[in-house]
Amino acid sequence: MRVVLIAGPTASGKSSAAIGVAEKCDGVIINADSMQVYRELDVLTSRPSRADEQRVEHRLYGYLPASERCNVARWLEDAGREIKSVQDAGRTAVIAGGTGLYFKALESGLAPVPEIPDHIRTGLKKQLADEGAEALHQKLLQVDEAGAERLKPNDSQRILRALEVVQSTGKPLAHFHQIAAETSVLAGLEVQKTVLSPPRELLYGRINTRFDEMLAQGALEEVEKLRALQLSDDLPAMKAIGVRSLGSYLDGGLELDKAVEIAKQETRNYAKRQMTWQRNQMTDWRAVNELSGFTF
Repeated sequence: MRVVLIAGPTASGKSSAAIGVAEKCDGVIINADSMQVYRELDVLTSRPSRADEQRVEHRLYGYLPASERCNVARWLEDAGREIKSVQDAGRTAVIAGGTGLYFKALESGLAPVPEIPDHIRTGLKKQLADEGAEALHQKLLQVDEAGAERLKPNDSQRILRALEVVQSTGKPLAHFHQIAAETSVLAGLEVQKTVLSPPRELLYGRINTRFDEMLAQGALEEVEKLRALQLSDDLPAMKAIGVRSLGSYLDGGLELDKAVEIAKQETRNYAKRQMTWQRNQMTDWRAVNELSGFTF
């Protein structure tokens, strides 16, 4: 059976594209955006409207409270369950969102690497501090030549990770990646992958306009209600774009115009990072500049 993946930076039109596809193929849209999972973040994350949800069934949107953390493993488990449910019903799963790590996990799975013993991790960190990354890269060449050749000699964090795995399991990291790929959610399925990539200036204009619309739709009130829950600032939901700057306005620390401009700039920066990820990590996806170029 077929699964449709639709990625793209924020404000690129993913939701509209997903609805169009789902209407053509009796599809169900499954969220792949790390902030749209939170119940309290409706306006600030541009979650699908009630009208959108009446047109097409949507899943994994606003299904977790802001007091919880949704990491890649949690989302992958939930998404896998929903994809199976959709396919068991003879329908098409349309996964749409902008969180690159979610799509990577969906395609490649999560490597089932056992927990690394503390003494191995501590010992390797000391070796890195004493000898440097290039020396550890040479050691990696001796025990995992293929893995070492894929890494730059100064890529200390990845070299450490590769050595940790070999020393604690006796197997190279690629072994676990292969297991993950063979058991991934999408293994054995026909997958159509499209990434929306509109011109940057057009995208930035949409971002600015959309944030103004968010204010009109109640973004300030949403932030006020979220802050009233007195949640830890370390929670993912509290780090959503707009929460901090609009909160500063509500506290009297910023003028509204300044708070809005900060949020818009943060959103543009986020979109830029998303586009960089897509350009580097989604090289085998079909890229389209506009919704007019989207076909199914």
